[in-house]
This record gives sequence, structure tokens and C-alpha cells, in this order.
Amino acid sequence: MTGAAAEHKPYIPASTTIAEFTPRAIILGVLFGLIFGASTVYLGLKVGLTVSASIPIAVLSITVLRLLGRATILENNMVQTTGSASESIAAGIVFTIPALLILGLDLDITRTSLIAACGGLLGVFLMIPLRRSLIVKEHGILPYPEGTACAEVLIVGEKGGTDARTVFLGFGIGLIYKFLMSGFKFWREIPAKVLTWYQGSRVAIEISPELLGVGYIIGPRVASYMFGGGIMAALILTPMIKFFGQGLTTNIFPAPPGELIGNMGAAQIFDRYVRYIAAGAVAAGGVISLIKSLPTIVQAFKAGIKDFSGGKNGGGEVPRTERDIPIMYAMIGVVLLLVAITLIPQLEVDWISSILILVFGFFFVTVSSRICGQIGSTSNPISGMTIATLLFTSLIFLVLGRMGPGERIIALTVGAIVCVAAANAGNTSQDLKAGFLVGATPKYQQIGLLIGALTSALVIGWTLDFLNKSAINILPMNYPSFVVPNDAIKGTYIDTPAAPDGKTYRYAQFAVETDGGDGRTRIPAGKYLVGQDGMIHYLVNPGVGGIRQGLSASIPAELQGKSFLDGSDLTKVGPARGLDDQMYEQVIVKQGGSEYNLLVDSAGAPKFIIEEFTGKLDAPKAALMGVLVDGVLTQRLPWALILIGALISIMLEMIGVSALPVAVGIYLPISTSATIFVGGLIRSLVQRLGRNKQESLVEEETGKGVLLGSGLIAGGAIGGLLVAASRVAAGSEEALGIGGRWAITAGPWSNVFGLLIFAGLALFLFNVARNKKK
Repeated sequence: MTGAAAEHKPYIPASTTIAEFTPRAIILGVLFGLIFGASTVYLGLKVGLTVSASIPIAVLSITVLRLLGRATILENNMVQTTGSASESIAAGIVFTIPALLILGLDLDITRTSLIAACGGLLGVFLMIPLRRSLIVKEHGILPYPEGTACAEVLIVGEKGGTDARTVFLGFGIGLIYKFLMSGFKFWREIPAKVLTWYQGSRVAIEISPELLGVGYIIGPRVASYMFGGGIMAALILTPMIKFFGQGLTTNIFPAPPGELIGNMGAAQIFDRYVRYIAAGAVAAGGVISLIKSLPTIVQAFKAGIKDFSGGKNGGGEVPRTERDIPIMYAMIGVVLLLVAITLIPQLEVDWISSILILVFGFFFVTVSSRICGQIGSTSNPISGMTIATLLFTSLIFLVLGRMGPGERIIALTVGAIVCVAAANAGNTSQDLKAGFLVGATPKYQQIGLLIGALTSALVIGWTLDFLNKSAINILPMNYPSFVVPNDAIKGTYIDTPAAPDGKTYRYAQFAVETDGGDGRTRIPAGKYLVGQDGMIHYLVNPGVGGIRQGLSASIPAELQGKSFLDGSDLTKVGPARGLDDQMYEQVIVKQGGSEYNLLVDSAGAPKFIIEEFTGKLDAPKAALMGVLVDGVLTQRLPWALILIGALISIMLEMIGVSALPVAVGIYLPISTSATIFVGGLIRSLVQRLGRNKQESLVEEETGKGVLLGSGLIAGGAIGGLLVAASRVAAGSEEALGIGGRWAITAGPWSNVFGLLIFAGLALFLFNVARNKKK
């Protein structure tokens, strides 16, 4: 034990017993956990990042419990401990499970919730024997920055400081703004412009409050890296592919035959090619972050082995602040969890996979707990740990000859449980550090974390499934040479949304890419609607990880009444199916400085327009996990594109730039990273203007800008969930969109109008952040 640990005196002495594990603290922690868990799912699917919930929950708890009656600092600590488990568990789920959709499979709420619960509990149980070494013995050596900052917030609140009004204000503004924009369509959600003078390029910005808040909280450096990745994808890679491919008369894999680069718009090029480059960049970035942490990992693992044999059991003879759940109970919990994981039929995990979960889980829980102590949860390479787990698991399956579609589900289940366990172990260590500083009882914190893990698992599984179903759309497909085999047809399609032409279809589901019948065409994995003729008519495009494309019969006013059969500003793509199940000619038209992708009839009259579907959630980390598992087990991937992405990450690291945030920026639409960059830019301006004042970590983390940003994130995310709920209830994406019919929101000035509204929100954030008075 270090001298610092021996001399440590917590804020509440061990000899003092005050209210801590109370019903109101647990209930409030669970409620906050449900809210922040749901918002973290939304945020993680949208941008591939999550933000810590501990400090916002602590600030909210101090205010709410103050209104309910005098609360103790330990009650407030119990609230944030119970509630914070939801953020780390949600992160582990959204970084892995949506890969099932990308592989053409279905989500199952029960499976997702079980994975979240098992991983969350495993992370807590395996962290219990490590507490005395990491938190107590190495006090003064391992700083645990987020845990320390949270403890300072709790102490300031106990002395009468800290006000949650800024968080509540941000939540209200974010919620109302999001619903007015995405629900009622009072202004355009994604102002965009196709640069017709620079082929293959498109600039856009998604003016959402939650993205602005994320940018402010993660700061200018990471926000700039992400936006740099967006610029590389939208303004370098996509136009470059367009330039070199526009004269080709044959398609380039992985685009299906008949899809020529010269006929593709920016969105198609991104989906067919750039997405794989981004996947390679993210994979390499994650592995590099893991390699850079290897010395710490080895040291952490060696220390962790000693900790498992050196911990003390809880009991009445040890001081209150040193009482843990007995290690024997924790180990029994681990064994029972592994037995349950093996026996629960919904998980489909065998004993070999359970052993892999134990081995990788023990290793990465140990590593995650120590790394969080050294460099903080924000820099914890969870993605790299998950990539390593999936790669090793998939390679073991490959050696064993287990390469079927079902094996990919099992591999992802192993990776997901380990990912959740490692993420929650890091969060647990931060919470226990905060408790160590304020004088909490570790046993009660650990019980609170177990309760938080179980309750948040339910809302996380439901939220993921709900967000996917709410944004599903039906895309017409045309594979003229392919007849679906009878054994591939699952039954009559009765889900929502229904087929747009009102007919009844059967559905087929392909878990692997399928030969299109002519020896050249490849049909991607997915769920398809099949007609009585045995032909594929539509794709059921998932809301999470699906194609950001939709078909609409709402033709812009400037195109109505015109004919598009030929001309210098028109490119013919080929035959395409419409929403009415009729065949049309697909053409790309340049007019008035804009580019339109249309389906026209035999007279050239536009009947449908292909446009971006704004409700989709990209799930960038999960997409990568799906690519890795699928690539190893099917051995069919565009490895050249993935290698290009990996080399981009290596080059970035060689010049001193952190590759992972840049790689995530390459994968996300530039509209997403642009908004995050604006938030980071505001944070930079606030810091520069207040340069003469040195702020501590707690002052930074509880500044008005961070608290308002946290509120914007939670409000915008919950607003997004409410918009999704309204779409499901109304059965249409446009059901509430009364503003979409106004000239100012749909006409030529709609981009400017939306940007002016967003500029007002950004200016408000800047002014609040600059005001240091509480």
C-alpha cells in the first residue's frame, strides 16, 4: 500500500454511518439509468461514440434529492453509481449487436437483453477482487480522472454548490428542437448541396442538438479528427473513385454487375466502396490503440492475477469503507453466469464459446479496469479489445470448421458479452474510485451496479429493437435472372412497414451473399419480399446499419411537368423498379446546380425520386464487427479496399494523429461529423477566450457548457425516440411533417432557413458556456 493510500481520509469517515443504500436512491438511479441508457443507445448508433453519464447523473441527483428533502452525499453517490452502469452497457451493446442486421439477420429483444445483462453482471463480478489493489493500494498512483471528478462534484454539491438547472434547460431545448425539426419538419434536418462542378462530391450538415452537444463535450481535437475523416470520405475518396471510374464499362467489385461507377451518385459510391475503406481504417485504428496499450495491458494483467488472490472478503470486522461483496460470492456469480450463458437457448452458446467468454472476459476486464485508472474511460480502447476478441474467436471457429451463418451469431455473442463486461468494468472502477474518495461502502455500490446492470439491460434491448423497426423502409429491387429457391422462402411477410404496392408477399432471408443466377450478379445478405413469380421485388431495409436511401413519389416542383429522356445533363442508369412494382428508367439529372436521381416512365415523366433516408442509424462500430466476422468465416471481402483503409490509419499514426476518431469520421456521413466539429469549435472558442483562467478537471466537467451539452444530448436523443414512436404509431415517416409542405422548409431557401435556426442554437450554447457564473 502506498503512503498516499495509507494516509487517505475519505470525506465521510469509515466510523460514520449515514443514509446510503436507500430506496429513493436506488429508484432514482434506476430511472436516470433508463433515460441515459436509452439516449446512449441512440447516440452510439448514430455516431459510434458515447459520453460518460456519471457526472450529469450526479448533478441531477443532487438537485432532485435536494427538492425531495435533505439527502446525504452517499445517497447521491449511490444514485450516480446505479445509473451510470447503463451508459457502459449500452455502449457495449451498440458496438456489437447491430452487426446482426448488417449480416442480414434479425434482432431479438430477448437475446439482446440477455447479452446486456450477462455482460454487465460479469464485468461487476470480475472487478470486485480488483478493487483493493487498483482503488485502495494504488491510490495516488492511478488517478481515475472521471471518478475523481465525480467525487469532487458530489463534495461540491454536499457543500451547497452545483445546480442542475443548466442540464434541465439543455434537455428541454434539445427535446423540443428535435421534435420540431425531425417530427413536424419545421426546418430541414440535413441542409445539403451536391457540388456539380466537383463530380462525386456532396457537402451536408445534420443540424441536430445531440450532435452539437457531443462535439462540445469531446472537445476540439477529437471533433476535428472526426470531421477530417468526413472530409477525406466525402471530398477526397468518393470524388477520386468517381474520377477514375467514370469511363469504365464494367463494374468493379463489390458493386453488383450492371452498376457502373460513372452512373453512381456520391451516396452509392460511399456505400459500395468507401464504407469498406472506412471499415479497414477503423479496424486498424482499434488494433493500433490496443498495441499502443500493450505495456499497460501486460502490467495490468500481471497485477490483476495477484489481486484475485490478495483481496479480502467483506465482513463486520473490516471498516465500513472496505467492505466488499465477498470474493467467494463474486466467483460463484461468475460460475453461475457462465452456466446460464451456456444453457439459455436464446443465446445459442456452447461450452467452447463459454470458455472463450471467460478467458477474454477475465483478461479484458482486468485490462480495462487498470487502463481507466491511468488514462480515463474516454481513452479506454474498448473497440480494440472487441476487435481482438472477435478476430480470435472467428479464427478459432474457422480452424474448427464452424463457418455457417449460425456460427457468426455465436461469434458476435461472445464478442458482445466481452465488450459489455470490459466497458462496465471500466465504469465500475470509476464509480468505486468516486466512492473511495467520498467514503462510500463498496458493497452497497457493487449491489447498486448489479441492480443498474439488470434494469438497464431491459431498456437497452427494447430501445435498440425499437429504433431499428421505426426506421425500416422498403426499397424496390430488380434481379431479373434470379428465382428464389422454395427452401429459402420463410413464409408470408406480415411485418411493418407493409409492401408499398399493397400486395401480399412472401419473404426470403439470406444470411450470406448469394449468386444472382447469371454467374455475375451478387445479392447482398438481407431480408427480401418475394412475389408469386418467385422473383425478388423489394428489400426490407433495416433502420440500423441499412442503406441510407429511400424512394419517394414527392417530385420537387421544379421537375414536375418536364420530360427526361435525353440531353447533355442526363445520364441513363438502367431499368429500376418503382414503389408501385412497375419498371421504370433510372436517370441522373443535373438541373439548376442540383443533381437528382429519378425514375421516369416511357414518356420521360418523373414518377419517383431516390433520396437520402434521414432516419437511418449507421452503427459504425457494429458495422465493422460484422465485416470482420463475415470476412473471416466466409473469406469473401474486398480486401484491397480494407487494406487501403488500414494503411490510411497506419499513415495517420506515423505522423502523430490518432487514427481511430479519423477512421470513425470516414465511416460516418460528413453531415454527422460536420455538426460534431461545430460543437468542438465552440468549445475551442470558449477555451481561448477564457485562456487566462486555469480550470481544474472538475471545473471543466461541471462548467455550464458541458452541462448544457449533456442536456442537449439527452434531450435530442429522447426527442429522436419520440419521433420514432410517432412514426410507428402513425405508420408513416411523414405523418407529422406538416412543415414539409411549406416553401421555407422544402423550397430553394430551405437550407438557409435550417442553418439559421441551427446557428441560433450554436450561439446559445456559446453564450451559456462563456458565462462562468453558476
